Amino acid sequence: MNNATGATTAPSASPPVMWKAYITFLGPMIVSNILQALSGTINNVYLGQMLGVSAMASVSAFFPVLFFLIAFMIGLGSGAAVLIGQAWGAREVDQVRAIAGTTLMVGLVAGLMVALFGGSFTEPLLIALGTPPDILQGATAYARIVLIAAPGIFIFLLVTSMLRGVGDTKTPLKTLLISTLVGLVVTPALIQGWFGLPRVGVPSGAYAAVASYVVALAWLAWYLLRTKHALAPDAAFRKHLRIDRTILAKVLRIGLPTALSMVTISLSEVAVLFLVNRFGSQATAAYGAVNQIVSYVQFPAISIAITASILGAQAIGAGRGETLGKIARAGIMMNLALTGSLVLLAYMFSRSIIRLFILDEAVVEMAQTLLHIMLWSSVILGMSMVLSGVMRASGAVLVPTAIGMIAIGGIQVPVAWALSVQYGLDGIWAAYPVAFLAMLAMQTAYYRLVWRKQPIRRL
Repeated sequence: MNNATGATTAPSASPPVMWKAYITFLGPMIVSNILQALSGTINNVYLGQMLGVSAMASVSAFFPVLFFLIAFMIGLGSGAAVLIGQAWGAREVDQVRAIAGTTLMVGLVAGLMVALFGGSFTEPLLIALGTPPDILQGATAYARIVLIAAPGIFIFLLVTSMLRGVGDTKTPLKTLLISTLVGLVVTPALIQGWFGLPRVGVPSGAYAAVASYVVALAWLAWYLLRTKHALAPDAAFRKHLRIDRTILAKVLRIGLPTALSMVTISLSEVAVLFLVNRFGSQATAAYGAVNQIVSYVQFPAISIAITASILGAQAIGAGRGETLGKIARAGIMMNLALTGSLVLLAYMFSRSIIRLFILDEAVVEMAQTLLHIMLWSSVILGMSMVLSGVMRASGAVLVPTAIGMIAIGGIQVPVAWALSVQYGLDGIWAAYPVAFLAMLAMQTAYYRLVWRKQPIRRL
């Protein structure tokens, strides 16, 4: 353990140490992911309870667009985290800073472009998605604010991802806690006009999100400097704030396929939303509520997959590539236990959970039916993600990414369209487990038959 950074080292081959490394890494990460989504959930709860179903639908209509825009950042952060993990495992701190500096500068440039062009064409974009006319104005107002704030959002995502690359999950947790607390106060204040603030309606959540990111990033910079963290924005780090083409090429080699996979997922969600919107604004609101619940259920799976990738990268950097199989097995078992438990709880209390977002009983009933159709498949998705994460740690990203894109873009969307014709809204959600099962089958086959037989080298 490094006292200055709170970072963990690569795990050894001992199974007890492997499980301890997972648990130490996972706890703060799961809580961090929950907090990251909690700000959005709190906004949706406030909007749904205080302003009604139309406000909830307005925010839900923008969700796939936002997911599409941050997909590249997720991929970029993933590529940087793998390279940082390998450099950290080899104790090359200066290389860690160089990778982080290049990644942040690319994120800043991309954020400025989104702010400029996305903020200018918000309404035409939502119209093209088939957003119902009765919620178009609110959706546009909300979306424009988020798009203009893209630079800060992108930097926030990248910094928390890169901190995990050095094994530090506690600092992102503290940062996200501050962000969540700010959103918890600012959102209702803007809805109700507390403290003399204007009542801004649906955009309240977007303004609150911007405020929370600004405050959290300011605190993070101060905290990293105070603790002399390896990624603190001090003079040693600032000299690396430039785009190094060699490093960028390596980051993109890993991150771009991941980003393309995320883009495929986001495009599939756009397609799904387009199908859902045909059933009216109540269906759009149900879609938003189901997405919120499923995202929480899937957090352990996502966290375990990220942990597998980071621990794998650190193991490779430390010259312990033989532990990758143990990392994969431990991740799959933890996914079965943690994600499976949350799935059971969500089934047991689904109606009560949905009522946190929606009061209209017809929409509650609709959302519960959709949730029951696809919720169990989150466990299947988690198993597939662990295998993909371990393979990504070694730089093997093309085939696992292609498999994910085929499953989501080539199976889920066509199946959703076909089943929606015959079974309506229920058919759209039935396509999720079909796609996740196909993805797991393909990832397992590649992992066992091809990847395990290849030599493991540091990038």
